[in-house]
Amino acid sequence: MQLLFLNNYHYLRGGSEQVCFGEIKLLKSYGHVVDAFARKTSEDVQSNCSDFFPEDMKTDSLSLGFGALRTLRELLYSLESKKQLSKLLRGVAPDLAHVHNIYGRLTTSVLDLLFKKNIPIVMTLHDYKLVCPSYKLMSGDRVCEDCKGGKYYNAMLNKCHKDSLLASAIYSFESWFNDFFKKYKKNVCFFIAPSQFLRNKLIEFGWSANQIVYIPNYIVTHDFIPNYDSENYLLYIGRLSGEKGIGTLIKAFKAVKEKNIQLMIVGDGPERESLVKRAKEDNRIQFTGYLSGKELGEATQNAKAVVVPSEWYENAPISILEAFAYGKPVIGAMIGGIPEMIDEGKNGFLFESGSVKDLTEKINKFLEYSNSDIAEMGKAARKKAEDKYNPEIHYEKLIKVYKNAISMKTGK
Repeated sequence: MQLLFLNNYHYLRGGSEQVCFGEIKLLKSYGHVVDAFARKTSEDVQSNCSDFFPEDMKTDSLSLGFGALRTLRELLYSLESKKQLSKLLRGVAPDLAHVHNIYGRLTTSVLDLLFKKNIPIVMTLHDYKLVCPSYKLMSGDRVCEDCKGGKYYNAMLNKCHKDSLLASAIYSFESWFNDFFKKYKKNVCFFIAPSQFLRNKLIEFGWSANQIVYIPNYIVTHDFIPNYDSENYLLYIGRLSGEKGIGTLIKAFKAVKEKNIQLMIVGDGPERESLVKRAKEDNRIQFTGYLSGKELGEATQNAKAVVVPSEWYENAPISILEAFAYGKPVIGAMIGGIPEMIDEGKNGFLFESGSVKDLTEKINKFLEYSNSDIAEMGKAARKKAEDKYNPEIHYEKLIKVYKNAISMKTGK
């Protein structure tokens, strides 16, 4: 099968790119031919299609004028992406296009072109952009569903994007435009949801259940060496921003009965300074800053457990899969797709999102377990990663969706 993957970025920028690149590698290992199409940047990994990539856009400092209007048009509906993809398709004839994140860069213009050329489209959803102009179903620090029913103007009124009326108005218009003209519903055969929660949320917002397929992300467990022993610390990994619930974690940790346990917070972000201030009177709490590669792996391998204290509708955190692969239990918030990944008391614990009291109680309960009991939880976590989130299952489900999409288009 010849496939074309489309994503805004062609380098490992975040979790969505990690999934995208992983699937490309997986499909190639099964003998499929996979090409890529993205916006051009200086960080791109090598691609035989890079000559066709449309030029990147600079959006950080727009000033009024013709150039700004042209960039705005590209953000909403990119004629440059459509033109460059058309050139690529003169020499490449994919059986199917698999789309990941295209919002605000490649845009739905590429969907229109692929549909016109009768190329089946499958799209993986990494967030809530189809129903929320600002991606997260959040307004400020609260979970928000004000745009339900196509009321996208609420994102502008709430100033959901960067607390800016103008930026939020642009995002609101983009969502209205794509919804009104059915750019996704008409062009895409199937949407892939990595969590049941995301699938159910879209159905709740009026999307067809028949168009959304649940396929969980996968992890290559043999790339992770499990460690069922541990040092005496809990671990948070991720962006230091309000929706991640780190403030709640710090408050809960301060109230933990065990005074020898430590908390390691790995990552960086806009809330770092305020979080460090909140934690300064407790010398058990350590901020490492951003870690990657071997350093991040060792931090996870040696942890007693990983804590995911999110206060927004997390989709399917890869950090949980990586913790499981390393043989680590996870203490996670009951929000979004997190509860469907963690089996209470078996490979971790769940607590009420945003509740300092409940998180404190669950950490206390976990720390009462013996080292051998914690090791057994780690083994159960590793087994779940191997059994449920393995590449073989992911591939089988992916190919089934591909074949169904191709059948819809060709009638075969």
